[in-house]
Amino acid sequence: MMEEFKVMENKNLIQQFGTSELSKQMSGVGRALVMSREAQEVHTAMLIAKNFPRDTIDAYNRVLTECQRKTLAEKAMYEYPRGGSMVTGPSIHLARTMARCWGNLDAGFKVLEQTATESTVMAYCWDLETNFRESKIFTVAHVRETKKGNYALTDPRDIYELIANQAARRERACILAVIPGDVTDAAIGQCNVTLAGDSKMTVEDMVRALVKNFQEQYGVTREMLENYIGVKAKAFSRQSVVRLKNVYNTLRDGSASVEQYFDMSLAAPDKKEQEDDAAAQKGELPSAKDAESYSSSRPEPQDASGDVVPDGMKVDDKTGEVTLGEL
Repeated sequence: MMEEFKVMENKNLIQQFGTSELSKQMSGVGRALVMSREAQEVHTAMLIAKNFPRDTIDAYNRVLTECQRKTLAEKAMYEYPRGGSMVTGPSIHLARTMARCWGNLDAGFKVLEQTATESTVMAYCWDLETNFRESKIFTVAHVRETKKGNYALTDPRDIYELIANQAARRERACILAVIPGDVTDAAIGQCNVTLAGDSKMTVEDMVRALVKNFQEQYGVTREMLENYIGVKAKAFSRQSVVRLKNVYNTLRDGSASVEQYFDMSLAAPDKKEQEDDAAAQKGELPSAKDAESYSSSRPEPQDASGDVVPDGMKVDDKTGEVTLGEL
């Protein structure tokens, strides 16, 4: 009986070992097929790029034509506050548009390795015509950082969105390293011209008009707008004006509330004083200034000798005697 049991156990071990080895071989074959297919695709793309080289003048004109579209110009630049000033540069939207118009480029990102806690990713841009390649390899921890603390990500969709978000910045850097710098500068200049349009207003005038409209329509102060953008109003850029215009249009359409964008508690004291003053004009209660002047001009109680009566004491009007007040 024991011998039969050992024979069965050995057979199970052999079967498991053989199955695992077979799966390893199959996975190795699948990996080899994928690599072979990718190599053939790259080889074919390089042959096409060599046979149909880009016309740099036509590609340059295509980039400028794309930058004449207002929808692209509005999101062509990124910006974020740092040290009281605004850091700005070409966004991933503009970079991908330039790559598409420049032609014969292969850009994107690939996940090289992934575990339960982190992923190793490569962002790249490859000029198939000149065989120049720029790539960046980085590690993305599956952790989302919030103001309330960090927490690990387990949902595959959340992990992919985190990887794609961080890979987009590296992909943008790779594209800008491949496309000539003068083409990028010309694209940025054309986007600024498109944003200016036929308006003769300067950025400062547009900022003043926005501050006035936000204050009158929604009670949003200049300080709230500065807190939202991250810098002082005098440092607002044209992209900052575009962001504020989008917020204003969203509030006007009723798609969002003011509290979703701004901290209205900053305006609460001023609003309360305005309500009190309005009620005072109707005779419902004294205004803040009247109440303050009344409290300062009101005489303090004194005893018969003229001394000021301490708090918690009262003076008899007939005898002038000081006694304890009501508890």
